[in-house]
Amino acid sequence: MEYHSDRFKEASLLVFKNEKLVAIFPANKVGNTVISHQGLTYGGLLFDKKLKFNNVLAIFRAVLKQLSDAKITTLGLKLLPHIYASSPNDELNYLMFILQAKLERRDVLSVLQLSEAVKRSKDRKEGCKRGLKMGLVVKEEQQLGGFWKDLLEVNLKDKYATKPVHSLEEIQQLKSDFPEAIRQFNVYYKDELVAGTTIFETEHVAHSQYISGNQDNNKLGSLDFLHCHLIDTVFKDKRYFDFGISNENSGKNINTGLLYWKEGFGARAISQDFYSIQTSKYTLLDSVLL
Repeated sequence: MEYHSDRFKEASLLVFKNEKLVAIFPANKVGNTVISHQGLTYGGLLFDKKLKFNNVLAIFRAVLKQLSDAKITTLGLKLLPHIYASSPNDELNYLMFILQAKLERRDVLSVLQLSEAVKRSKDRKEGCKRGLKMGLVVKEEQQLGGFWKDLLEVNLKDKYATKPVHSLEEIQQLKSDFPEAIRQFNVYYKDELVAGTTIFETEHVAHSQYISGNQDNNKLGSLDFLHCHLIDTVFKDKRYFDFGISNENSGKNINTGLLYWKEGFGARAISQDFYSIQTSKYTLLDSVLL
C-alpha cells in the first residue's frame, strides 16, 4: 500500500498473541474514524483460517478496544466477499449483529462460478464468434502503458469524467512487485490494440479490475472475445471469475448496461457489505459465549 501512502493517513493494525502475528487490519484514518483501507479493492480483518470463532471474537474485541482507548470513536469495516476466503469466514457477519453495527453500504459484484457449465446469452455468444471471425488475437503483456493511456484513461475521461484509481506508474509498480497476481491481457486487431483488461488474481479468483475497449468494440466483439478466452482457457481452473461491481452513488444505484453485459456471461450477484461500528461497544462481545 506504500505507493499511495500520500493519499491516506496510515492506521493499519497488527494483532499478536504470545508474540505471534494472528491477524492484520489494513486501515486508514479520517478524523475520529478508522476505516478498512480505502486504497484496497477488497479488505477487512484478515486472519488465519485455522482460527476458530472464539479466537476471531477475541481478536475483533481487541481491535475495537485498542481504537476506543485511542479515542477513535468509529470503525468503518468492509467485509471480504466470501469468494475470496479460502474457507468459510462469516464470523464477522455475526459480530456485526452483536455489535449493533450500522450497514452503511452494500455493493453488488457479478461473479461467475467456473465449476458450473457456462450459460452465455445470445449477445455474448455472438460477440465471441464475431471476434473469432475478425481474427482478433489475445496477448498477455508485461507493460500496461498502451492499455492505460490509449484506452482506459481515454474512456474513463470521456464517459465518466474520471481517472483510474491507479495511475500508470502505480499499477506498473504493483505489477512489478506482484507479477503473478496482476496480469494484463490485451486484444489486437491487425496489430492494433483494441481492448484489454487488468486481472487481479488470487488463489481461487480471477478479478477484472479494469476493462476497456475502443470505439469499435461492438463491431469487433473484442471485449466479449477477450473474456470468453479468459474464462474458457486462462482461468478455467479457478473457482470464480469476478467481473466486479456495477454500482454507482455509494452502492445505491446500478449501471444496468454494465450489469447486463456481465450477466450475459452467466455471472450472478453476490454482495459486499460496509459497516460502521461504535468502538465503545466492544464490551457487547463479552457476553456472547456461554
